[in-house]
Amino acid sequence: MRVDLLTKEYPPEVYGGAGVHVAELTKVLRPHVDVRVRAFGADREEEGTSSYTTPAELEGANAALTTLGTDLLFAADCAGADLVHSHTWYANFAGHIASLLHGAPHVLSAHSLEPLRPWKAEQLGGGYRVSSFAERTAYEGAAGVIAVSAGMREDILRAYPSVDPDRVHVVHNGIDIDAWSPNPETSALTSRGIDPEAPTIVFVGRITRQKGLPYFLRAVRELPAEYQVVLCAGAPDTPEIAREVDSLVGELSATRTGVHLITEMLPRHELTQILTHATTFVCPSVYEPLGIVNLEAMACGIPVVASATGGIPEVVADGETGYLVPIEQVADGTGTPVEPDRFVGDLRDALVRMVSDPARARQMGEASRRRAAEHFAWTSIAERTIDVYRRVLEQPR
Repeated sequence: MRVDLLTKEYPPEVYGGAGVHVAELTKVLRPHVDVRVRAFGADREEEGTSSYTTPAELEGANAALTTLGTDLLFAADCAGADLVHSHTWYANFAGHIASLLHGAPHVLSAHSLEPLRPWKAEQLGGGYRVSSFAERTAYEGAAGVIAVSAGMREDILRAYPSVDPDRVHVVHNGIDIDAWSPNPETSALTSRGIDPEAPTIVFVGRITRQKGLPYFLRAVRELPAEYQVVLCAGAPDTPEIAREVDSLVGELSATRTGVHLITEMLPRHELTQILTHATTFVCPSVYEPLGIVNLEAMACGIPVVASATGGIPEVVADGETGYLVPIEQVADGTGTPVEPDRFVGDLRDALVRMVSDPARARQMGEASRRRAAEHFAWTSIAERTIDVYRRVLEQPR
């Protein structure tokens, strides 16, 4: 079986959970199927992997148009595939066109949904309407859809009610439990002035509306002064949210010590050090189909305090591997809390509950690593993905 995996992100150009997913999935699929990766970006030396850049005629055009132009190059090269498997809207349209052109069924993995990220209009302008069109067209035409959580499956069927529920399959994201493991080294902390022994809360994520970072920063205002906060946060979606986060971090730094902002993308061996020495990880997201960052933290042996939204409750076992913070959200697709102040207060209380009991936090951290290993190993994710491929190939066309 030849499967063409279509993706925007692929090593070394990875900036989010979808890119991590594709990279890990490729490794575990290749012993079983003939995988050809087609990715945006500069040339890569990996065998079976092809890279694509924007057609020269579209240089400088709206980002949504340059994406679709690259997608057409993907689609042209998928001739001979038994199945095409796309990831995120950036590549979904390529999978749809390849399926029409070559007759191979199209499977797509749902890592997020454009209708549930309306703030992207700030970033893409009219291109957001283009990306929404491309995603809807691909979902409605796909032979199979893989949702990374049961919560994501429900979101798909609400956003695209014409999609056949029988074609939407749940296969969780996975974690490499060996690569993401407790790391006792401290150089990544001490070189940045971070105290490895202090009670510490760590956030990791892009600066985007869905990650809820401003809510966490407001909660930090009311945390005990001895709590250290490490923010591994970069790649802002827009200048507006970058300014908002910079302003909040500046306010905190003016009133308390121990606030550390790291904006560069850290290599894994440094990030695992920071995670390992944390008391807890925090995920204040207002939209999170699954939250692979939570799995990374859990695999490093630390508990998680996270919003009870999207697929997060399928990862974080409340009271066992962390605490879930209730969040009632406005039904307009933005994920905005109905009562923002209450959400911020509940987030603060959960963090204090965790950090003030370090023995309990350690127990939850140990349970977190066990849960990550037992339920989210990539080998089982590969088996379930191949099962979806076989079911799709057996469907009448």
